[in-house]
Amino acid sequence: MVPAGQLARHQAIDYDLNPERTHWVLQALAAATPGLSFLTRQYQRQWLRPDIMAGLAVAAYLIPQVMAYTAIVGVPPVYGLYTALVALVLYALMGSSRVLSVGPESTIALLAGTAIATMSRDPQRVIALSAAMSILVGLWLLLARLFRLGVLADLLSQPLLVGYLAGAAVLMVVGQLGKLTGTDVAGHSIVEQVRSFIDTVGGAHLTTVYVAAATTAFIFLMHWIRPRWPAALLAVAAATIASAFLDLQARGVAVVGSVPNGIPLPQLPLVSLAEVEALLLPALGVAVLAYSDNMLGARAFPSPEVPGERPSERAVDPQVELVALGGVHLGVGLFGGFPVSSSGSRTALALSSRARTQLYSLTAAVCVLLVLLVAGPLMAQLPQAALGAVVLYAATKLVKIGEVRRMWRFRRREVLLAGVTLVGTIWLGLIAGIGVAIAISLLEMAQRLARPHDAVLGRVEGLAGMHDTADYPSAETLPGLIIYRYEAPLFFANLGDLMRRAQRVVDKEFASYPDQPPRWFLLNVEANTEVDITACDGLKDLHADLAAQGVKLGLVRLRQDLYIPLRKAGVVELIGDAMLFPTLPVAEEAYVAWALANPAPPRPAPEPVAEDAP
Repeated sequence: MVPAGQLARHQAIDYDLNPERTHWVLQALAAATPGLSFLTRQYQRQWLRPDIMAGLAVAAYLIPQVMAYTAIVGVPPVYGLYTALVALVLYALMGSSRVLSVGPESTIALLAGTAIATMSRDPQRVIALSAAMSILVGLWLLLARLFRLGVLADLLSQPLLVGYLAGAAVLMVVGQLGKLTGTDVAGHSIVEQVRSFIDTVGGAHLTTVYVAAATTAFIFLMHWIRPRWPAALLAVAAATIASAFLDLQARGVAVVGSVPNGIPLPQLPLVSLAEVEALLLPALGVAVLAYSDNMLGARAFPSPEVPGERPSERAVDPQVELVALGGVHLGVGLFGGFPVSSSGSRTALALSSRARTQLYSLTAAVCVLLVLLVAGPLMAQLPQAALGAVVLYAATKLVKIGEVRRMWRFRRREVLLAGVTLVGTIWLGLIAGIGVAIAISLLEMAQRLARPHDAVLGRVEGLAGMHDTADYPSAETLPGLIIYRYEAPLFFANLGDLMRRAQRVVDKEFASYPDQPPRWFLLNVEANTEVDITACDGLKDLHADLAAQGVKLGLVRLRQDLYIPLRKAGVVELIGDAMLFPTLPVAEEAYVAWALANPAPPRPAPEPVAEDAP
């Protein structure tokens, strides 16, 4: 019989507090292949048909696209298929996103091609160099995972990405001018290439220009009339058929030429140590941009919900993505491919085709494999100008006019940042453009931290809490009490700004209420999550300045993680525990009690000004 007011106990269970441990090799394998774990343990049969249909749609879009991107890198078109095949399979097994389409991507291809072009233009050397760069990118990503540097994804803000991608679009178009016109455009920088094009455009091959123009017009028209159809595939197929029937190669139109059937065996690229050293820095730039692009794509395209699944189970783990993207690059490099990233257009196509899992990527990989095994002779007549047209269309997708308008409405400074990055990318190149973008991001962040928003807090009748007096003209404060909020962590760069602003507030209080001068200055440190030794010394100086004016310094909303360093630096001992307050109401109550117990001495009346004697 259970006494009234008590709960009956039930039988204890075995909580398995010491479970049998899985071998560390199996644990590491499971951690490195979350995609495989999901497909083998949680896949539902009703997803099979939409995944297969989505895979076919993505393959139809992907095959001509990745072949076109090889022209950016400078390798034969078949290597785009090798790259796509390996990337699709490895990311499906290793990635934590169930919908991202990872493979050749225009910006990454341009970044890699720009770096490699300065080292060699021989196709065989370019193949080896691009494969070596892929392996180096993979090693950089795995090294970043070792040091848990997933934060690299946050170094490029949205305005800078918009500017960077627009600059990349300009470089892509300029890089294809030779293929689109049948001219020999030389030079490494955009200035050199534009000058070379101007010098040679008079000798443009008209048939090549017609092929490029017709293919470009076909793609745009098809996307306008039938946006869900694989316009690039249809355009490339039509150009290939026209090339074969009209014998365009005999008329001077450059074609892809012989394409080997099958897939190569994995092997390390044959490059020298000097070439590896020359590729290290460009590979780091590719790694940063590829990973940032991957994480932005993961945030933009969340995985479809599964009934009973927690939202956190659908989230993409930044550290897992470092391993996945690193593994993909290592595999791609071993098969002679070039660096990759996620494709927003292919991912959007997969989702619009109702893809549920990475099985759609495996389906697309099977289609690519079939093309490699049987379609080599069919691609021999594909005009290079048609592939250039596909690149031209892809470049237009990198220019985000809608994002520019949105930023203009939000804050015009964002558009200025995008414009600076655009000019820097075009003028300095992609590698330097990444550095410019990251440097601007860090400078902007430092500027916001060094000159943050601040506020004097007061009460507003009918509104709970304390609020910025600048936002509410009817706000009221207690006589002699200033509660001041500085909305950034305190460190060496903003300490002088804090002291100047705090003194300005005190001066205005003295001037506005000479009969009730400030007696307490409470610094609201709720936004001050960190502090360095310079800031600690500055708080001591602020305490001394205020004390010289008869004002006591206190801290309110002080948390333990800030209290500890302040105590170690001697700030707490100087201010005194009695002037440290956990909440704003407690601080107000303490001040009222103190002010009543310590009335302010009357201020001496100002002495009359003596009049000059007559």
